[in-house]
Amino acid sequence: MRVQIFVLTALLGSASGVFGQAQTAKTTSKAFTVQRMPDGHPDLQGTYDLATLTPVERPSGVGAAMTPEEAKKLEAASAKRRAQQDAKIAGDRPAPPKGGDGSVGAAGNVGGYNGGWLDPGSTYNMVDGQYRTSLVVDPPDGRVPPPTPEARKRMAAMRARPTSDATESNDPGLDKTPGAYDDPESRPLGERCLIGFGSTSGPPMLPDYFYNNLHKIVQTPDSVMILTEMVHDVRIVRMNSEHLSATIRKWLGDSVGHWEGDTLVVDTTNFTNKTRFRGSTENLHVVERFTRVGPQTLLYKFTIDDPATWARPWTGEMAWNATNGLIYEYACHEANYALGDILRGARERDREPAAKAGK
Repeated sequence: MRVQIFVLTALLGSASGVFGQAQTAKTTSKAFTVQRMPDGHPDLQGTYDLATLTPVERPSGVGAAMTPEEAKKLEAASAKRRAQQDAKIAGDRPAPPKGGDGSVGAAGNVGGYNGGWLDPGSTYNMVDGQYRTSLVVDPPDGRVPPPTPEARKRMAAMRARPTSDATESNDPGLDKTPGAYDDPESRPLGERCLIGFGSTSGPPMLPDYFYNNLHKIVQTPDSVMILTEMVHDVRIVRMNSEHLSATIRKWLGDSVGHWEGDTLVVDTTNFTNKTRFRGSTENLHVVERFTRVGPQTLLYKFTIDDPATWARPWTGEMAWNATNGLIYEYACHEANYALGDILRGARERDREPAAKAGK
């Protein structure tokens, strides 16, 4: 995911000289009649594809929107790169060097998914007739506000936690520093296949620039269900309800909804300390707005607020485009190879002192 965003940023940055002068790409959409549910509220149901080339944050020096010509040029460049990544790979090629060769790719290009397995998106997101260069719209520069001093300190402590194989394999008696692999519950929930990677299930629900981009909405008067293709996450929005007690914490937070005119507003609190969106605290507060703006399009808008992490709230938006694509089962599950190997390695290390003593 980080590699894909880096490539997108490089593409946008290379054209920043012309984007600063770009005029907003306006399109005229025909009026449409909003289809409504039996209770009178707009029908938001359907399957939506969130794949997009538009990054979350805007590269510096780039305007908020592109002309259609600029967008098509960058989309063509992305398609060309994808075609190169999809090229056949020699089966008898040598293994990459230890630690990777330093090129763009997972962990320094030590190996991973071939390009053919990925589906990062092929077009830029369009909102109100504009080809957007970022999902973030407030602050106006399209950038997430800088973290607070408290958040910087918190994130630095997390980064300082040892994660290298060399550190983790040390004799526990020699190193009392807690390690990232000391127990299975210290591993990220995404790695454990308990929730989706990044923030695909949210909230906020964002593109993952990787694969499995679909979301399905099922709507009733009492609740709204949002199914995320990545992993198997399901969010249940309880309509016209009160939030749960602050003592009850949930991985995806506690989501309650209400209608403001034809817009579904979803308010989410009660996160756990295991779901840190961009380093947020468990006091993260997310407000999402879903509005039908076309027969095949929803406008999704979200506002993030966590004073312990950012000095001010920030907002993003994107169009969700309907698709006839099907959501298939994602077979990621806890006790997968990675987690099992971590546990087996730990048990082997536990046996080493006894084995040495017996010699």
